[in-house]
Amino acid sequence: MLRIGLFLGTNLAVLFILNLIITVLGLNQSGTSWMPMLIMAGIIGMAGSFISLMMSKTMAKRSTGAQVIESPGNDTEQWLVNTVHAQAQKAGISEPEVAIFESPAPNAFATGAKKDSALVAVSIGLLNTMDKDEVEAVLGHEVSHVANGDMVTLSLVQGVVNTFVIVLSQIISSLVDRRRGGGYSESGYGYGRGMGYRFTYMITQTILGFLATLIVRWFSRWREYRADAGGAALAGREKMIKALERLQQLQRPAQLPAHMQALGINGGLLGVVGLKKLTMTHPPLEDRIAALRRAS
Repeated sequence: MLRIGLFLGTNLAVLFILNLIITVLGLNQSGTSWMPMLIMAGIIGMAGSFISLMMSKTMAKRSTGAQVIESPGNDTEQWLVNTVHAQAQKAGISEPEVAIFESPAPNAFATGAKKDSALVAVSIGLLNTMDKDEVEAVLGHEVSHVANGDMVTLSLVQGVVNTFVIVLSQIISSLVDRRRGGGYSESGYGYGRGMGYRFTYMITQTILGFLATLIVRWFSRWREYRADAGGAALAGREKMIKALERLQQLQRPAQLPAHMQALGINGGLLGVVGLKKLTMTHPPLEDRIAALRRAS
């Protein structure tokens, strides 16, 4: 609940700052009100992220076909449940649901709106290609994501940058088209906007949207390093390094639905450099392994 409060409070702070920017730039001209647009931007920017967060566990189960282990049917399932629950206790969170999903690629993910109501899932491919030490490290990585509240924080970051993109695009476009300040007129939405506004809005949406994506992807990569460190703490540093090296050797694509790529243990790419590296949800495996070795 603390993070949900932060989620909402941050958005209100963003709207306050943007309203201050509008005032300083003199866009609150007589007969023009930006407040409806600010409110709508806040709703649009945050609502999508908030709804996705609330539905994340249900959607993850449906999109991957993950089957929750309600009652372990074999030794492997029993070991998975016991390991995740032991790690959760060590990390100070409630026991997550544990699931297995059909995929030949070695992968795993964790999701959920709350630390105490999360899901940790592993693929059949991961169980078939890794030994228990490696799987234990992967599970520790995912449990660390839950303990760190990464799902909520990523949604918060996404929602904030969404709001900034919407409002800053409006502000920049309004400065280009000054006939009525480019704002929302009290006599009707969009009144007084010219072609300069419309053209500039399309361009700024594209540019700012790309920059916003870089910010979100940077945070996603940063949280992977932190989850690796958490996995090392829960399962052992050498086990975590060994698990990442195994993923590096297999060189298999992640094979998760597009909207879940940021949740997986493996981004599926090796040796990436340049701009492509900035757009990745995960750091290259070689960088993650190097970070763990430097910390040893």
